[in-house]
Amino acid sequence: MTTAQELDERYGRTRRKRAPWVIAIIIAVVGVGAFAWMTATREMQSVDADDLGFDLVDSHTVTVRFQLTGVQGKDVACVVEALDEEFGIVGWKVVEIPAGEEHSQAISATVPTVVEATTGLVNTCWVA
Repeated sequence: MTTAQELDERYGRTRRKRAPWVIAIIIAVVGVGAFAWMTATREMQSVDADDLGFDLVDSHTVTVRFQLTGVQGKDVACVVEALDEEFGIVGWKVVEIPAGEEHSQAISATVPTVVEATTGLVNTCWVA
């Protein structure tokens, strides 16, 4: 028996098992890595739309101008809405934007309405 073993036996010390700690650390590192990868992938697929303005063409048409920022080289679709004075939806349209090489694009979309609109905006956009 070695001196270290004799001392451990005399004072009641036991050897700590490192395997559970090593396994727990490996699982934590893999979990954090997976979360980071999912977050980065989601951000690379995100599309940002900012309203630039609208024009009331006539009592049944509104033109909405907006800027897309985000995905390059992929088709994008956006829902553009026309609203009345009580913020009720009086017209909407899905606008499909073909892939472009620019980081941001200025887009204009004409939306037909059932009654006169007071505003127009982009509701949401996604990678098509």
